[in-house]
Amino acid sequence: MFHAGDQIENPVTGERLVFHETAAETKGERVVFETIVQPGGSVAAAHVHPFQTERFEVLAGTLGMRRGKEKVELRAGDTVTVEPGTAHKFWNAGDDEVRFVCTVTPALQFERLIATMYTLAAAGKTNRKGMPNPVRLAVIANHHFDDVRLPKIPHWLQKLGLMLGAPAGRLLGYGPTFDPIPGELAPAAA
Repeated sequence: MFHAGDQIENPVTGERLVFHETAAETKGERVVFETIVQPGGSVAAAHVHPFQTERFEVLAGTLGMRRGKEKVELRAGDTVTVEPGTAHKFWNAGDDEVRFVCTVTPALQFERLIATMYTLAAAGKTNRKGMPNPVRLAVIANHHFDDVRLPKIPHWLQKLGLMLGAPAGRLLGYGPTFDPIPGELAPAAA
């Protein structure tokens, strides 16, 4: 899907990713990318990676992060690791762009999830926080349940809700991906 050097941008959240190592290049072992977040930008929502470790190494600027109950500000040279199952959220906590290298281990379908969410945002199909409508989100989240989940809500309850919501989304024409790869079919725009 992605190759080293490829970039993707989310104009809603103010994030841009530049891939250094991709899942295909590491045989699924990891994905490594530089993230540039504009002032006022942040990840769309607090989330949990149930099976992936995420390591953040700040290159420039100030990265705000909530990891579990801990709230920190990181600067150039600081690193933090988010273990599987730990709720987290990040944002640009400064006046200049923040740049950090993120390593996600193992890669799983992380790249496909990012491609879907960022492309939906670029196409104007998300709210002001970068989230698609709830029915479309159910289809995406059900497909990516091993990659990302919500914090606080028991996982079994999330899965039950997604199993009920995803079929409704598919009936409306929403698919689990939405990305600009030539030759692939994208769900009908709605």
